[in-house]
Order: sequence, then structure tokens, then C-alpha cells
Amino acid sequence: MKEIAIMEPLGISAEELAARKKPFEEQGWVFRDYARTTDRETLIQEARDAEVMILANMPMPGEVISACEHLKFIDVAFTGVDHVGLDAARAKGIAVSNASGYSNEAVSELVLGMVLSLLRNLRAVEDRCRAGATKDGLVGGELRGKTVGIIGLGKIGRRSAEIFHAFGAEILAQCRTKHDDLPAYIQQVSQDELLRHADIVVLHCPLDDSTRGMINAAKLALMKPTALLINVARGPVVVSRDLADALNRGVIAGAAIDVFDTEPPLNPDEPLLNCKNCLVTPHVAFATRESMSLRAQIVFDNLAAWIGGQQQNVIV
Repeated sequence: MKEIAIMEPLGISAEELAARKKPFEEQGWVFRDYARTTDRETLIQEARDAEVMILANMPMPGEVISACEHLKFIDVAFTGVDHVGLDAARAKGIAVSNASGYSNEAVSELVLGMVLSLLRNLRAVEDRCRAGATKDGLVGGELRGKTVGIIGLGKIGRRSAEIFHAFGAEILAQCRTKHDDLPAYIQQVSQDELLRHADIVVLHCPLDDSTRGMINAAKLALMKPTALLINVARGPVVVSRDLADALNRGVIAGAAIDVFDTEPPLNPDEPLLNCKNCLVTPHVAFATRESMSLRAQIVFDNLAAWIGGQQQNVIV
């Protein structure tokens, strides 16, 4: 029996999931669907007989992967894969693919919404309105004419640049590689230059050894006191306590954070829940009805490609 373990819900309707499973079931594959968990022994029991594991952003430790003797393919319904024990997968010759591209629109649109919310003080003015008060002291600013600095020029970073350019912003970008195919409106600069000149800094970079803790007290001190920081990349790219301190001391004007050092629900003492001028969301940037459906399409396309011997969206 050829088994596929879906380790957590994929955010689509039961009808859509059934339709996507059907061609594989007709080929003799059997799906096992599980609720999300972080208990390692439970994960091992659930996946121990599977040849294929499908998961989204739940942690999948190398210990679990190593214990799954039949596992041949990990199909990640997410763009980032830092939550997957890739070293264990490499050691066992297990193929890994991701769902790159599914959330380009969703993430970029949330970034725009966050920036507009911060610029126009939406949370504060709504509270004023509900309390029968006025806008006094809360007059906002406009995006047009601002300089937006984007760190990370993958597909999502480029889409964000396109959207901000359409709003009349100047675009600076920093990436580890020099791109020769960028639109003329994107100017590649060093990270320090970007931080010094940008009115809005948007993080779209992956999490790895070079980006972990990248935005710390020293980097925040380079930014304008009127600047905003948006993190929809990975939580550990930013040193949370340094950012909370910078916001409390007015080193920068505000931040919007969708990702944290741990997945929500967050501990009540999380620094970014207890500082000034910080808009927080519980890792929702990728999650729209449209993106969830596109993600499922990519995941099952990845599965079909791997079964056919033509792995795509290759990570390992």
C-alpha cells in the first residue's frame, strides 16, 4: 500500500481536497489526514508508514524524519522550509519540494495594508471614533513620495516593489545577489544604505545563518526616527527585544510584525506585544482563500511531478 500522510490541514474545503486526492487514489495511493501537532512521538507514529509527507508550516524535526523508514518525499505547502529538518532529509536521500509562488499576492497585499494602516494611524483613529473622539494629534501621512526599502528580492519582494511603485514610492532594494533583470524603478543598494534612506523597510528575506538576528539594535539605529519596519519574512530575522526597545525609545516610529520567534499563539510576555507603535498579526500574510487554493494546486502538482520522476520546486 502506497501511503501519503497529510500532517496538518491545508486550509481548503473538504470538497476541494477530495477532488485533488482523487487522481492519486485512482493510482492506488492512500491518504491519511492528521491534525496539527508538535508532539514528536505522535508525528513519528503518524508518518512511520508513509512514502510521502505533506505539511505546511508545522515544525518537522529531523528526529521525526530519521525515524520514518519508508519516507521518500516531503511536499511542503509553504515557501520557507526552515521548519523542516533538511539535514536529516539529505542524509536519508529524501526529496523535498516547496510551494514557492503561492502567496506572492497575499503577502504583498498585506504588506501594503500594514503600511497604510501605520501611515494613517488606523487602529488609533478607529478607537477614537468608537469613543466619540476626534482625530486630533493623529493626522497621518501618504505613501506617495516615500522611499521603500525592500530586503529580499524574490518573487514576493519584487511584487511588493511593483505595488509600492504603483503608489508613487521610490524603491530601494538589497539582496545577496546582483540582479540584472530588475525594472528600472528598483535601485539595488547596500543594506546599510537602504536602512539609512528608507522611510519604510520591508523584510522579504529567507531565514538562514546569514539573516538570523540581522535586524538588531545596531541596524535599527541606522534607520530614520520616522521610519517604519515591516516583517513578513521570518521572526528570527529581527531581534525582538531590540525592536521593542527601539520602538519604546523612539529610535524608529513604528513597526508591523506578522512573524515571531515562535508560531502563535504567543506567550503574553512577547516583547513585541508589549511595546509602543507596533501592529501585530498572528502569521496571516500568506493566508487568503485564493492563496490556499493555489498552494494546494502547487502541492499536488509537486506530488504528481515527483511520482512521475520529474521533481519540481526542488529544495533537496
